[in-house]
Amino acid sequence: MGLQKEIWQDHIAGNLFKNNEFLLASTDAGQYVLQGKVVHIPQAGAVATVVKNRSAVPATVVLRGDTDVTYSLDEFSTNPILIPDAENYELSYNKRESILAEHELSLREALANNLLVTWSPNAATGLVLRTTGTDVASHLDGTLGNRKKLTVNDLKHAQLQLNKQNIPMEGRYALLSADMFQQLTDDMTATQYRDFSAAYDVQNGIVGRLFGFNIMMRGTVVTYNNSALPEVRPEDAEAEATDNDAVLCWHVTAVERALGQIKFFERVGDPTFYGDVYSACVRMGGRKRRGDAKGIVAIVQQAA
Repeated sequence: MGLQKEIWQDHIAGNLFKNNEFLLASTDAGQYVLQGKVVHIPQAGAVATVVKNRSAVPATVVLRGDTDVTYSLDEFSTNPILIPDAENYELSYNKRESILAEHELSLREALANNLLVTWSPNAATGLVLRTTGTDVASHLDGTLGNRKKLTVNDLKHAQLQLNKQNIPMEGRYALLSADMFQQLTDDMTATQYRDFSAAYDVQNGIVGRLFGFNIMMRGTVVTYNNSALPEVRPEDAEAEATDNDAVLCWHVTAVERALGQIKFFERVGDPTFYGDVYSACVRMGGRKRRGDAKGIVAIVQQAA
């Protein structure tokens, strides 16, 4: 039985980032996870002050004030699944994968959606830009009205903001929803699209490169409200008519992920279900690595 649990836990771990490769474009804090539930990271205090051509001694002695970064990992669990005659599937990778496929997909989506919201800046404390293109009907379910399209220049503006923050060029990423990706490519010239496509790397989830950003795409990214200072909406919030889609741009050192415990549960030979019942639980979390959200930019749709 122990071997069976290990096989299933390894299977879940091995597929956790499948189709969500953008999660790997972040700083991994897994080494700081304690007991699979809490992240505890020692933080060095202020760097030493440097004086040019010191003229007075002794120098002032200061005590470095070190701090700790601590946060709990969220728990994500699947609803139990019933598998009759489990012995027929236990040693078959393909059959085992097909049985858990839908549950793993839901688990992966929940983890990814949660981290994207955690990484996203709010206008009051971070950098939020607005789209500037021509008017187009809103594509988000449950929304009404028109929005400004995403343009090539909008992404160029995001590049400018990161340049002004002295963020390294290497390691920049931009995640677009399928609709925003279509708007971006429609706005490209033939030459821009040719150069953009040359960076296509399906293994790492990169669909192109533009203005220093490795462009990645998924069905949805994050949603913002339409306040004067836009705020990201919770991943489980019901859609509002004025919600706006957004592009998330970041540097790998600006965001963090931490994977904790992965547990697999089983009840073999359950007499009430006439079979074996299984479920899984994963702990995962993350954060913006700076309080001022430096290194992260959101491009939010502008209501037309």
